[in-house]
Amino acid sequence: MTLLSFTALLRGSDQVSAVGTLGPQGTSSEAAARHFIRLSGSDGSQPPIHLFDTYEEAGAALRDGRVTHVIVANAYSAVNQFYMDPDLALANVFVLDTPLYGIAVPPNAAVPDAPTIATHPAPEPIIDQLLPRRHSTYKVIHSTSTSAAAQAASDGIADLALTTVPSAELNGLEFISDTRPILMVWSVFTRVERPARTA
Repeated sequence: MTLLSFTALLRGSDQVSAVGTLGPQGTSSEAAARHFIRLSGSDGSQPPIHLFDTYEEAGAALRDGRVTHVIVANAYSAVNQFYMDPDLALANVFVLDTPLYGIAVPPNAAVPDAPTIATHPAPEPIIDQLLPRRHSTYKVIHSTSTSAAAQAASDGIADLALTTVPSAELNGLEFISDTRPILMVWSVFTRVERPARTA
C-alpha cells in the first residue's frame, strides 16, 4: 500500500466550511484549528471554529453536519475511536507545536507544599518536568482540556494548573514554572458521504 503524503491528503480534503475541536477558548486544539484553516487556504473566507467540551462532542457535530472538519490531537488517549469510526475519514495530518505549557496559579494565591494540579490527561507527564522542586508531592485533578484546567485553578477547585499561555491569560493566571511547547501531530477528520440508496 502506498502512503499518501501530508500534502496529498490536504489537496484531497473537502471544502472547509466549519471546523470543530476541543474547547473552551485558549486550548492547543483551537490553535491547531486556526493553523489548519491557514493550511487549507481558507484564510480569506475565515470558516468558523466551533469549540466543544470533548472531542467526542466535536465528532458528533461532524456526523450531523454542523461542522465539516474536526481536529484531534494524536496524543488524545481515545483518538483511535476517530480512526476506527466507519462514518469518519482521515482528511489531513499535520505537525504543529502547541502553545507554551507551564504550571500556573491565580495571582497572590498561597500554594501549599503538596498542591492539587488541574490538567488534561494528555500533557500530565510534563508536570514533573515543570513543577518547582519544593513541591515534591502533588495530587492531579483531570480536566477536559487545558483551558478547563486553567478555569479550575481560577475557580479554586485546584491550587495550580498545567495549562497554556493563552488559557492562563484568559483566566488571569501567572506562571510559576518555565514554559515549553509540545511538538504534536494533529489529525483532521471529515464525514464519509455515502450515496443515497435507491428503491
